Amino acid sequence: MSELKTAATAVRENAYAPYSKFKVGAAVRAASGTIYAGCNVENVAYPEGTCAEAGAIAAMAAAGEYEITEVYVIAGSPTPVPPCGGCRQKLAEFGKGGVRVTLATTGGAEFSTTIADLLPGAFDAGHMEGA
Repeated sequence: MSELKTAATAVRENAYAPYSKFKVGAAVRAASGTIYAGCNVENVAYPEGTCAEAGAIAAMAAAGEYEITEVYVIAGSPTPVPPCGGCRQKLAEFGKGGVRVTLATTGGAEFSTTIADLLPGAFDAGHMEGA
């Protein structure tokens, strides 16, 4: 089992999902090689929760790292679940388009893609030049 898969699978168990019962774990590898993990954290004010990917990215940034080189996301679903739109943009903020993103299920299914494939035409800092 890869280090990313191990980290995402372990942190998924800590997800706080009393409303949806849908636990998600994510792990990102930073440029240094360090792995940061996050899980979804729901809130009774439903849209105020935090996605697993956002949690992993926040942990990475809190440690002073700002470049993602690999991503692994796992959920207890029949098929691999892609990140929400907001998390796709967050991944694009910290990872280059070719960064591999593995989406997985607790049943063992995996699907590999890239940040660019998840968010074609991503809004980036280049769009703000000359503003």
